[in-house]
Amino acid sequence: MSEGDCTDLAPMVTEADVEALVHGICFKTGPPRSVGVELEWLVHDVHGFDHAGGYAPRHPVPPARLEAAYAVARTLPLHSALTVEPGGQLELSSLPAASLMDCVKAVSADLTALRTALGPLGLALTGLGTDPWCPPSRLLHEPRYDAMETYLDRAGTAGRHMMCSSASVQVCLDAGHEEPGPLGHGRRWRLAHLLGPVLVAAFANSPLSEGRLTGWRSTRQVIWADIEPGRSAAPPLDGDPRTAWTRHVLDAPVMCIRADHGPWAVPEDLTLRAWARSGEPRPPTREDVDYHLTTLFPPVRPRGHLELRMIDAQPGENGWIVPLAVTTALFDDPEAAETAYRTVKPLAERAGPLPAPRNELWLTAARQALHDPELHEAAVICFAAAQEALPRLGADEAVRDAVADFTDRYVARARCPADDLLDQPDLLDRCHAHGKDARP
Repeated sequence: MSEGDCTDLAPMVTEADVEALVHGICFKTGPPRSVGVELEWLVHDVHGFDHAGGYAPRHPVPPARLEAAYAVARTLPLHSALTVEPGGQLELSSLPAASLMDCVKAVSADLTALRTALGPLGLALTGLGTDPWCPPSRLLHEPRYDAMETYLDRAGTAGRHMMCSSASVQVCLDAGHEEPGPLGHGRRWRLAHLLGPVLVAAFANSPLSEGRLTGWRSTRQVIWADIEPGRSAAPPLDGDPRTAWTRHVLDAPVMCIRADHGPWAVPEDLTLRAWARSGEPRPPTREDVDYHLTTLFPPVRPRGHLELRMIDAQPGENGWIVPLAVTTALFDDPEAAETAYRTVKPLAERAGPLPAPRNELWLTAARQALHDPELHEAAVICFAAAQEALPRLGADEAVRDAVADFTDRYVARARCPADDLLDQPDLLDRCHAHGKDARP
């Protein structure tokens, strides 16, 4: 949607309209048939890499150079949608694919084309959950992001890091059957939240930020937990998912009110419910409701399908395939889904009263990853179930081998990709040098 024409001739909606709209569109039920993935990448200068340590460069790419490169990238005939995040991260969002392998092949082809275009320009896509060296710096200056920064700054610096310095692998799966069972939408909704900490732990890949060891293996996950909870927290998991999500949407704070001209208003303490009731400063429209939904960032976001948002960007050109394959197998294969649910259900006792991602279980996953014994045990069982399911889902040998290699290298050893960075013998020296020389 363009930033203009936000309000002209748009019909206003009432609270009842909003409730019916959200209730009707958030979970589109039916047999799980489609899979998708959204890949965010940090973009760095290839000449600045330390190939011994594999770290991203310590100095950001100048905005003019990024913008010129992105203009080239936008001319590519990609299957996926290509977008630029506020800090200059690139995101590829696949179309819904009929199978795991269709998704892998389409996105792999797009990544090859993108890397081929960026390589001669001296730029590389980097798979890390957070930029390890550079402070957050916004490339895009548009009313949406100006308003977002203003809003998120009220709760601290986490919002800027989320906007400008983070990257993820987001797995998108159908909501599931209307009926109960391992592929029912209610079970899949609950499984996504209970499996979430296991995915955080297994794929944690962000132990550094602004040249500092943060004490977390997934700093990216902690950034999301530190954002204002009305925007980043999950709704209650008891009861009907549609009802819980609809209530959550209505009671979430409005980030901004769009305008045809000039800056967008950033209200304080205005929920969507209150806005619909009062009609002030102007009545909300259907487009405002649609936009409000895009400003909510829970770990699992229902958008007709389920969008799992808790996985750090992964190292290597094809590291993203492993979380996509494992997550798809644990949701779309009935036997694996049942095994995963039985395995992670007892973890709910550790969560405590707070919603994800702020509760004890999610924070433990971000800090300790698979060094936590219970998360490690759950990951071992879930990855084994996924490996057994992948042939039934038509995964080819390369995908199966990638999952097996990851399992052997990390899961079986109670490790995650962040541990590779933490094991570098001179990491502390590099951090100390960075702190002396380059910290703002």
